[in-house]
Amino acid sequence: MTITGDATANQTYDAIVIGSGISGGWAAKELCEQGLRTLVLERGRDVRHITDYPTATLNPWDFAHRNRMPEAFDRENPVATKCYALDEATQQFFVKDAEHPYVQEKPFDWIRGYQVGGKSLIWARQTQRWSRFDFEANARDGAAVDWPIRYDDIAPWYSHVEKFVGISGNRDGLETLPDGEFLKPWELNCVEKQIQQRVAQHYKDRYVIVGRCAHLTEPKQIHYDQGRAQCQARHLCYRGCPYGGYFSSNSSTLPWAAKTGKLTLRPDSVVHSIIYDDTTQRATGVRVVDAHTKQMTEYFAKIIFVNAACLNTNLILLNSTSRRFPTGLGNDSGVLGQYVAFHNYRGNIVADFAGFPDGYYYGRRPTSAFMPNFRNVSRQETSGPASRFLRGYMVAFSAARGGWQRGTSQEGFGAAFKDDLSDPGAWHVSMMMQGETIPKKENHVRLSTDKKDTWGIPQLVTSIDYDNNDLESMRDFLTQGSEMLEKSGCRNIRPYDDHRNPGLDIHEMGGARMGRDPKTSLLNAHNQLHSVKNVFVTDGAAMTSTGTQNPSITFMALTARAARYAVSELKKKNL
Repeated sequence: MTITGDATANQTYDAIVIGSGISGGWAAKELCEQGLRTLVLERGRDVRHITDYPTATLNPWDFAHRNRMPEAFDRENPVATKCYALDEATQQFFVKDAEHPYVQEKPFDWIRGYQVGGKSLIWARQTQRWSRFDFEANARDGAAVDWPIRYDDIAPWYSHVEKFVGISGNRDGLETLPDGEFLKPWELNCVEKQIQQRVAQHYKDRYVIVGRCAHLTEPKQIHYDQGRAQCQARHLCYRGCPYGGYFSSNSSTLPWAAKTGKLTLRPDSVVHSIIYDDTTQRATGVRVVDAHTKQMTEYFAKIIFVNAACLNTNLILLNSTSRRFPTGLGNDSGVLGQYVAFHNYRGNIVADFAGFPDGYYYGRRPTSAFMPNFRNVSRQETSGPASRFLRGYMVAFSAARGGWQRGTSQEGFGAAFKDDLSDPGAWHVSMMMQGETIPKKENHVRLSTDKKDTWGIPQLVTSIDYDNNDLESMRDFLTQGSEMLEKSGCRNIRPYDDHRNPGLDIHEMGGARMGRDPKTSLLNAHNQLHSVKNVFVTDGAAMTSTGTQNPSITFMALTARAARYAVSELKKKNL
């Protein structure tokens, strides 16, 4: 389905948005609300809210393989199959390995969702604001370049986004993780509360909170106006939520933009490159390859937002060459594609907990317990383990009874086996790190010189890896996490490095970073290309560093802020 407003027949619009995911949807909403005729280009197929969620209400026994992928699929998709959210119910929302190949100069697991809504259909929905420490960290310790904005610049836009999206959470009063515009929080269970209390007793700088997530625990009128309803705690989110209980472009921003009559949505449109005019020193439009016919078409607009998701945004900019920009659009600095970073998830801990035999919990809560970063927060620590590495890590953990293997890999049969399954089993705890990695020039992407994809576009080469800083950070987490669990009453504590490749965190950032100096960055404080003022980049590619928080709420806030600025500049005839 194509949503068509009053777009003119000659393929000219006020604005073009490349990508319909979390940030692209926000760009479309803001631009359409401000009266701009906006074309949204999506390389994947159309997915309509509710109608195109075919597995949303199916039971495990409704699937041919009981919701597990067959071995043949795993063999054919060694990258995609690693994603925790991919199963028989969600496979339609993931790019299969052969569909869009890339060159792994170093192992990198690139998880993608090519459809209207992008990865907003399959994200983990965790939403934490950055603090002032995160925006100041680069200038403080000299890693990467200084952010051109600070927390106060983006704080009003966090609020703007949170009210519309619907974020559940507590007002915890933490300087390291600022409070937002929250709906009713989910509750920690009894074991998680025990850990929360014990951590507070033993550590003065560590705080356990319930995760803040994009779920409607108590919808407000703005959410009903979007056609969304309360989260049902089914935790089948990756199938697409027919209730609109969690935020996605499909249930929220794109329909909202469509209601203005200013939106044209064109799926199956693979963006080849952005067109640059040497005379006006502006971008004039984009070249698009039809995903099926391979026919190329050009669309034109006054402003262009690039929101194709981090690595594809880098790919498009690198492929947008001209006499003025032979190495990629806006690449006067030469840093396009460089300083790509991600989140380090390699550290994991599992443990057992012997107490609370009569305690349980209700529903399938769509979030977990979190602990904001407590390492190198306001300064680089000068003594102790944290002096061995820059930045830090956020901690996430949850406690549950039994486990997914009960009844599948558990041995037994007969009445005793069935009776055993009816008992919820013992408590166990799972803990993981979300570590900040430092952007480095060596961690980069570039275009292949000899390999192209189905649409005639150069394949992307990924050359991204961990460094010693990441390993030291992980070792510190394994030590500190084990110690916290032991002091909380856990036993049989088993820390481990899962040796996952970069990319499987699905939080890749950078390559077209914001900065104060055009000599060392691509974008200014308003997410404009320094040298092409009518092109804006507001997805993960724009990030100057990664912080330890989940990044999506920051992408959305940056997008809303940049879109309002773009409209203002357009009205002033500066674009």
